[in-house]
Amino acid sequence: KDTNGDALWVWCYPSTTTSLRNLLLRKCCLTDENKLLHPFVFGQYRRTWFYITTVEVPDSSVLKKVTHFSIVLTAKDFNPEKYAAFTRILCRMYLKYGTTVKMMESYIAVLTKGICQSEENGSFLSKDFDARKAYLAGSIKDIVSQFGMETVILHTALMLKKRIVVYHPKIEAVQEFTRTLPALVWHRQDWSILHSYVHLNADELEGLQLCTGYIAGFVDLEVSNRPDLYDVFVNLAESEITIAPLAKEAMTMGKLHREIGQVIVQSAEDPEQSDSQVIQDIAVKTKEIFTSLAPFSEVSDDGGKIVLNVEALKQKRFPPATENFLYHLAAAERMLQI
Repeated sequence: KDTNGDALWVWCYPSTTTSLRNLLLRKCCLTDENKLLHPFVFGQYRRTWFYITTVEVPDSSVLKKVTHFSIVLTAKDFNPEKYAAFTRILCRMYLKYGTTVKMMESYIAVLTKGICQSEENGSFLSKDFDARKAYLAGSIKDIVSQFGMETVILHTALMLKKRIVVYHPKIEAVQEFTRTLPALVWHRQDWSILHSYVHLNADELEGLQLCTGYIAGFVDLEVSNRPDLYDVFVNLAESEITIAPLAKEAMTMGKLHREIGQVIVQSAEDPEQSDSQVIQDIAVKTKEIFTSLAPFSEVSDDGGKIVLNVEALKQKRFPPATENFLYHLAAAERMLQI
């Protein structure tokens, strides 16, 4: 952003598409009318992760006609801490030299050797940033302290691969909350369902709707009027969770959900327990659910995959909500013979 207040796209390596470029300009706070500075934002668009660090340019910098700038990195993996650390180093280099050449050298070094070192701008080592560490960086305990027993709604929605939309006016709050949710279904270790920063833009929504289940973060309350986008709506600012009418049947709660909810709450409220221990406790309970599905699973006639024997499940005479949940879980895991 220059001294005239214009936000300009000035440099790119190696190349980008028009749609991705438009998306990144939208995500970058320099093009935003409200002048709020977001030091770091991240998100996903059609399987490409983007990480954006924005800094204000001090008077002492060699960049004389620039007031702020953003550095965007795109990658194939989810690791906010890793890319926040690396983009900070690149920002320091750009502030110091005012040229992209030095940044480019570091970028290539990290790409080829996984490391870039510089005395004054800090060092970066790729292997310091394990993916698992990124998965465990959020706080499940914070989510449970905000939503209590209702956390089981989120767990159920994730188990059934439903569509969860999260709203809060502050992007930082949205990102912190949404990035933690996939840990509720730790057995999948799948963060590709996370879209932590989405605008109500036709191209973005089309990309989102190609996914079977997702967690999508928005800062525009208008999303609450789009029931076509969600099965579960979380208003983070008001601490409210709403199940959409069309999802109510699959999301019917019963004794089993109460048990899961109790496990989640008791574990999270124990001051001795760390977040990763809470995740482990939930994962153990989740495994039990899959174990209870096992007696009704059989190899399909073509011998290819494990499918649910619906008759056997019905004969067991589970409480209706439990049977309903196990049936929908089998559907989510593609165990239904059509």
